[in-house]
Amino acid sequence: MANPRFQRWAAGFPPTRGIARRNTRALFDLCAGFVYAQVLTACIRLDLFAILADGPMPTELLSRRLDLPLENARRLLRAAESLGLVRSLKGDRYALADLGAALNGNPGIAAMVEHHALLYDDLADPVRLLRGQAQPTRLSGYWPYASGTAAEPEAYARYSALMGASQAMIAEDVLDACDLSGTRHLMDVGGGEGVFLEAVAARHAHLDLTLFDLPTVAERAAARLSRLGLGDRIPCRGGDFHAGLPQGADTISLVRIVHDHDDRPAQALLAAAHAALPPGGRLILAEPMAGTPGAEPAGDAYFGLYLLAMGAGRPRRSAELSAMLREAGFASVREPKTRRPLLARMLIARKMAAPS
Repeated sequence: MANPRFQRWAAGFPPTRGIARRNTRALFDLCAGFVYAQVLTACIRLDLFAILADGPMPTELLSRRLDLPLENARRLLRAAESLGLVRSLKGDRYALADLGAALNGNPGIAAMVEHHALLYDDLADPVRLLRGQAQPTRLSGYWPYASGTAAEPEAYARYSALMGASQAMIAEDVLDACDLSGTRHLMDVGGGEGVFLEAVAARHAHLDLTLFDLPTVAERAAARLSRLGLGDRIPCRGGDFHAGLPQGADTISLVRIVHDHDDRPAQALLAAAHAALPPGGRLILAEPMAGTPGAEPAGDAYFGLYLLAMGAGRPRRSAELSAMLREAGFASVREPKTRRPLLARMLIARKMAAPS
């Protein structure tokens, strides 16, 4: 396979031609992926998808709306079309394609794309990053939990706002896969701005809800939830899980939290959740996981390098997390299927019930 003569022969031999061409395309995409990402970044920064949400538009008018020279606007539109973001129509017009429409409907994706500017800087020399010679990274400065010490409130505000923007699409998938009908009181640990509990409140009027996060974050969540009219419904408690979690909830959720922590603090968090739950209580753990069939690059390549640049945490396989949950004391662990496992898979762990 590594021999250039064999590669040329395989590309011309009918039985192997298709395989050779697919491999060529896959290898080219690996080499050019950063360019594709920058095409997407340009589209988002120029509000192309929002502009086309009103309907198809001629290229000349788009060039004026985008404030680009006509030929460069055409270059960007053709690049975006090749990536499935827009589609060309008769009369030199362009409209949203499926991916562009999906991006326009999910502002959290646009927020993450903008956020990637920090990650690109940290990955400019990936070998230095892998050798631990790139500290401090820009991304670790953005993520206030990485250092293990208290950060300025503005740092928590930036990170919480970003996570809140991208949390909404995760929340619905988690709730679709998790039956909360038997739950009395749900506490969301690491709840950030309260986006997940906002979604829970809309679906489950019977539930008592509590948000737990660091004091600075909990204060922000309380203010946001009050503006939404949910201040009385969702009390927010500040603290540090290393000192223990509040008791009283029969279900605890950890949504995109465990993978942010290295093994020792992650294990401590799971143990704290187990200690806070009553006998028979449940823990809901939802996050992207490594080794997800059909989404391996998302877990192992994207989150593997992202969390390395962030300075803490790693993506874990379902089996690893299940073992950690059992080590924390949980009696059983199961994995319900989620709609989009690339974005989040889920484990539900149950604490042993009291003897009858």
